[in-house]
Order: sequence, then C-alpha cells, then structure tokens
Amino acid sequence: QVQFVESGGGLVQAGGSLRLSCAASISTFSGNTIGWYRQTPGKQREWVATITSSGATTYAGSVKGRFTISRDNAKNTVYLQMNSLIPEDTAVYYCNRPLYRLDWGQGTQVTVSS
Repeated sequence: QVQFVESGGGLVQAGGSLRLSCAASISTFSGNTIGWYRQTPGKQREWVATITSSGATTYAGSVKGRFTISRDNAKNTVYLQMNSLIPEDTAVYYCNRPLYRLDWGQGTQVTVSS
C-alpha cells in the first residue's frame, strides 16, 4: 500500500510539452513494470504507457509517437515525456503497476488548451 507521488502536470498550449514524474519506494519500482494511466471526469481510467524492468515500452495508440516513457531505478522514478500535446490529452495522470496494484496516488493534472 505504497502511495505513488505524481508530479509535473500543468497548463500548456496545444503543441507544447510536459514531463511527468512518478516516484515511489524501491520495492514498488525495482524489477517491476510500471504504467502511466489517465482519467477525465465521466470517463474510465485508461492506460497510456508501460515500461518493463528491462526498459521495453508499450504505448496506447492515442499517444504513440508523442509520448515517451522512461525510468530511473536509482531514483525510484518513472517519467512520461509528453510532446505535441492536444486537448484530448487533458486528464489527471496516474502511475501504478499493471499487476500487484497499489493504491492510486492523487495524480497530476494536465490541461492542454486549444
């Protein structure tokens, strides 16, 4: 039951960029696949991207080519570099593990203006 700490969100114009960070404990990150998810009011939380312990990445079709997920295990942190942002990317972004889920953190708000 480790609380994730997401940060880096903000308000940006369409076409802009943000880098989100997800930090947690060593036990949470070490050797685990970590994913980014997002949620908007009235919509189900959706998967955005994942990165395995070996660095293999997978992306949702809606963000492929625009977002890049990475990790720094020494810092117990996973990042999400978001480029070419569009209004549809507006959401609260969360991180977690696809398996062995922990409690969701508060997330970080990303708002993309048109």
